[in-house]
Amino acid sequence: MADTQSSPPGSAQSSATPGERVVIKKYANRRLYNTASSSYVTLEHLAEMVKRNVDFVVYDAKTNEDITRSVLTQIIFEEESQGQSLLPIQFLRQLIGFYGNSMQAFLPSYLELSLASFTEQQERMRKQFSALGHTPGVGVFDEQVRQNLALFDRAMKMFSPFAYAPAKAEEPPPKAEPPPPAAAAAASDEALVALRKQMEDMQAQIEKLAGKR
Repeated sequence: MADTQSSPPGSAQSSATPGERVVIKKYANRRLYNTASSSYVTLEHLAEMVKRNVDFVVYDAKTNEDITRSVLTQIIFEEESQGQSLLPIQFLRQLIGFYGNSMQAFLPSYLELSLASFTEQQERMRKQFSALGHTPGVGVFDEQVRQNLALFDRAMKMFSPFAYAPAKAEEPPPKAEPPPPAAAAAASDEALVALRKQMEDMQAQIEKLAGKR
Protein backbone atom coordinates (compact mmCIF):
# COMPACT_ATOMS: atom_id res chain seq x y z
CA MET A 1 0.00 0.00 0.00
CA ALA A 2 1.31 3.44 -0.88
CA ASP A 3 2.67 5.59 1.90
CA THR A 4 0.32 8.53 2.23
CA GLN A 5 2.66 10.51 4.44
CA SER A 6 5.25 12.93 3.11
CA SER A 7 8.75 12.39 4.48
CA PRO A 8 11.05 15.28 5.49
CA PRO A 9 12.60 17.02 2.45
CA GLY A 10 16.12 16.00 3.35
CA SER A 11 15.12 12.33 3.40
CA ALA A 12 13.20 12.34 0.10
CA GLN A 13 14.23 9.34 -1.95
CA SER A 14 13.53 8.87 -5.64
CA SER A 15 13.77 5.04 -5.34
CA ALA A 16 14.57 4.93 -9.05
CA THR A 17 17.34 3.18 -10.90
CA PRO A 18 20.22 5.60 -11.59
CA GLY A 19 19.61 7.32 -14.90
CA GLU A 20 15.91 6.42 -14.87
CA ARG A 21 13.35 9.22 -15.01
CA VAL A 22 11.07 9.39 -11.98
CA VAL A 23 7.36 9.85 -12.72
CA ILE A 24 5.41 12.20 -10.47
CA LYS A 25 1.61 12.33 -10.59
CA LYS A 26 -0.28 15.48 -9.60
CA TYR A 27 -3.85 14.94 -8.44
CA ALA A 28 -6.85 17.28 -8.37
CA ASN A 29 -6.28 17.94 -4.67
CA ARG A 30 -2.83 19.31 -5.66
CA ARG A 31 -1.03 16.40 -4.00
CA LEU A 32 2.07 15.07 -5.72
CA TYR A 33 2.69 11.32 -5.82
CA ASN A 34 6.11 9.80 -6.51
CA THR A 35 5.42 6.54 -8.37
CA ALA A 36 9.00 5.33 -7.87
CA SER A 37 8.94 5.52 -4.07
CA SER A 38 5.15 5.04 -3.75
CA SER A 39 4.85 8.08 -1.52
CA TYR A 40 3.40 11.56 -1.55
CA VAL A 41 5.92 14.36 -1.93
CA THR A 42 5.93 18.14 -1.80
CA LEU A 43 7.39 20.90 -3.96
CA GLU A 44 10.23 21.03 -1.44
CA HIS A 45 10.96 17.36 -2.11
CA LEU A 46 11.05 18.03 -5.85
CA ALA A 47 13.39 20.97 -5.32
CA GLU A 48 15.77 18.64 -3.45
CA MET A 49 15.55 16.12 -6.29
CA VAL A 50 16.53 18.83 -8.77
CA LYS A 51 19.54 19.76 -6.63
CA ARG A 52 20.56 16.09 -6.52
CA ASN A 53 20.26 15.87 -10.33
CA VAL A 54 17.40 13.37 -10.13
CA ASP A 55 15.51 13.50 -13.42
CA PHE A 56 11.74 13.52 -13.09
CA VAL A 57 8.62 14.35 -15.07
CA VAL A 58 5.27 15.48 -13.66
CA TYR A 59 1.98 14.37 -15.20
CA ASP A 60 -1.56 15.47 -14.46
CA ALA A 61 -3.11 12.33 -12.96
CA LYS A 62 -6.43 12.91 -14.73
CA THR A 63 -5.39 14.05 -18.23
CA ASN A 64 -1.86 12.58 -18.28
CA GLU A 65 -0.66 15.96 -19.56
CA ASP A 66 3.02 16.76 -19.00
CA ILE A 67 2.97 19.64 -16.50
CA THR A 68 6.65 19.53 -15.53
CA ARG A 69 7.29 23.09 -16.72
CA SER A 70 4.48 24.58 -14.63
CA VAL A 71 5.56 22.63 -11.53
CA LEU A 72 9.18 23.75 -11.87
CA THR A 73 7.96 27.32 -12.34
CA GLN A 74 5.90 26.92 -9.17
CA ILE A 75 9.02 25.78 -7.29
CA ILE A 76 10.83 28.93 -8.43
CA PHE A 77 7.85 31.06 -7.35
CA GLU A 78 7.88 29.44 -3.90
CA GLU A 79 11.62 30.01 -3.49
CA GLU A 80 11.34 33.65 -4.59
CA SER A 81 8.36 34.32 -2.30
CA GLN A 82 10.26 32.90 0.68
CA GLY A 83 13.09 35.39 0.29
CA GLN A 84 15.42 33.23 -1.80
CA SER A 85 15.54 35.98 -4.43
CA LEU A 86 17.58 34.86 -7.42
CA LEU A 87 15.86 36.68 -10.28
CA PRO A 88 16.26 40.49 -10.44
CA ILE A 89 13.09 42.49 -11.06
CA GLN A 90 14.45 43.98 -14.29
CA PHE A 91 15.30 40.49 -15.56
CA LEU A 92 11.73 39.35 -14.88
CA ARG A 93 10.36 42.41 -16.70
CA GLN A 94 12.56 41.61 -19.69
CA LEU A 95 11.41 38.00 -19.77
CA ILE A 96 7.77 39.05 -19.71
CA GLY A 97 8.47 41.50 -22.53
CA PHE A 98 9.76 38.69 -24.74
CA TYR A 99 6.46 36.80 -24.78
CA GLY A 100 5.14 37.33 -28.30
CA ASN A 101 8.41 38.98 -29.38
CA SER A 102 9.94 37.95 -32.71
CA MET A 103 13.04 36.70 -30.86
CA GLN A 104 11.08 34.65 -28.32
CA ALA A 105 12.04 31.34 -29.96
CA PHE A 106 15.75 32.10 -29.67
CA LEU A 107 15.84 33.36 -26.09
CA PRO A 108 15.40 29.94 -24.34
CA SER A 109 18.42 28.53 -26.18
CA TYR A 110 20.49 31.58 -25.32
CA LEU A 111 19.58 31.37 -21.64
CA GLU A 112 20.35 27.64 -21.57
CA LEU A 113 23.75 28.18 -23.20
CA SER A 114 24.59 31.04 -20.84
CA LEU A 115 23.66 29.11 -17.71
CA ALA A 116 25.36 25.93 -18.94
CA SER A 117 28.54 27.90 -19.62
CA PHE A 118 28.39 29.54 -16.19
CA THR A 119 27.85 26.18 -14.47
CA GLU A 120 30.64 24.51 -16.42
CA GLN A 121 33.15 27.24 -15.64
CA GLN A 122 32.10 27.34 -11.99
CA GLU A 123 32.73 23.61 -11.65
CA ARG A 124 36.05 23.89 -13.47
CA MET A 125 37.18 26.68 -11.16
CA ARG A 126 36.18 24.66 -8.10
CA LYS A 127 38.31 21.75 -9.32
CA GLN A 128 41.26 24.05 -10.00
CA PHE A 129 41.04 25.61 -6.56
CA SER A 130 40.67 22.18 -4.98
CA ALA A 131 43.83 21.02 -6.73
CA LEU A 132 45.63 24.06 -5.32
CA GLY A 133 44.30 23.39 -1.84
CA HIS A 134 42.08 26.49 -1.77
CA THR A 135 38.37 26.94 -1.19
CA PRO A 136 36.98 29.62 -3.52
CA GLY A 137 34.74 32.26 -1.99
CA VAL A 138 31.85 34.05 -3.60
CA GLY A 139 34.14 36.91 -4.64
CA VAL A 140 36.11 34.63 -6.93
CA PHE A 141 33.14 34.38 -9.29
CA ASP A 142 32.39 38.13 -9.36
CA GLU A 143 34.23 38.80 -12.60
CA GLN A 144 32.64 35.78 -14.25
CA VAL A 145 29.18 37.01 -13.25
CA ARG A 146 29.93 40.50 -14.57
CA GLN A 147 31.01 39.04 -17.91
CA ASN A 148 27.78 37.05 -18.22
CA LEU A 149 25.61 40.02 -17.27
CA ALA A 150 27.40 42.34 -19.69
CA LEU A 151 26.84 39.94 -22.58
CA PHE A 152 23.24 39.39 -21.56
CA ASP A 153 22.61 43.14 -21.43
CA ARG A 154 24.00 43.55 -24.95
CA ALA A 155 21.79 40.71 -26.14
CA MET A 156 18.72 42.33 -24.56
CA LYS A 157 19.45 45.59 -26.37
CA MET A 158 19.72 43.83 -29.72
CA PHE A 159 16.57 41.77 -29.20
CA SER A 160 14.43 44.66 -27.95
CA PRO A 161 16.34 47.97 -28.24
CA PHE A 162 13.34 50.20 -27.47
CA ALA A 163 11.91 48.23 -24.56
CA TYR A 164 15.21 47.60 -22.81
CA ALA A 165 16.34 49.85 -19.98
CA PRO A 166 19.16 48.95 -17.57
CA ALA A 167 17.97 48.43 -14.02
CA LYS A 168 18.76 51.14 -11.50
CA ALA A 169 20.69 50.09 -8.47
CA GLU A 170 18.30 49.57 -5.58
CA GLU A 171 21.03 49.33 -2.99
CA PRO A 172 24.79 49.92 -2.83
CA PRO A 173 26.92 47.04 -4.10
CA PRO A 174 28.25 44.64 -1.45
CA LYS A 175 31.71 45.24 -0.13
CA ALA A 176 34.29 43.43 -2.25
CA GLU A 177 36.02 40.47 -0.64
CA PRO A 178 39.79 40.41 -0.28
CA PRO A 179 41.53 39.10 -3.42
CA PRO A 180 42.41 35.38 -3.37
CA PRO A 181 46.01 34.13 -3.18
CA ALA A 182 48.16 34.62 -6.30
CA ALA A 183 48.00 30.97 -7.31
CA ALA A 184 44.24 30.91 -6.93
CA ALA A 185 43.89 34.13 -8.90
CA ALA A 186 45.91 32.64 -11.74
CA ALA A 187 43.61 29.64 -11.82
CA SER A 188 40.52 31.84 -11.93
CA ASP A 189 42.04 33.99 -14.70
CA GLU A 190 42.55 30.88 -16.81
CA ALA A 191 38.94 29.84 -16.29
CA LEU A 192 37.69 33.34 -17.07
CA VAL A 193 39.61 33.41 -20.34
CA ALA A 194 37.92 30.17 -21.38
CA LEU A 195 34.54 31.53 -20.33
CA ARG A 196 35.09 34.77 -22.24
CA LYS A 197 35.92 32.82 -25.40
CA GLN A 198 32.72 30.76 -25.10
CA MET A 199 30.60 33.82 -24.44
CA GLU A 200 32.17 35.70 -27.36
CA ASP A 201 31.25 32.81 -29.65
CA MET A 202 27.71 32.97 -28.29
CA GLN A 203 27.64 36.73 -28.81
CA ALA A 204 28.64 36.26 -32.45
CA GLN A 205 25.70 33.88 -32.92
CA ILE A 206 23.34 36.39 -31.34
CA GLU A 207 24.52 39.23 -33.58
CA LYS A 208 24.17 37.01 -36.64
CA LEU A 209 20.60 36.07 -35.74
CA ALA A 210 19.67 39.63 -34.78
CA GLY A 211 20.89 40.82 -38.19
CA LYS A 212 18.45 38.46 -39.91
CA ARG A 213 15.35 40.02 -38.34
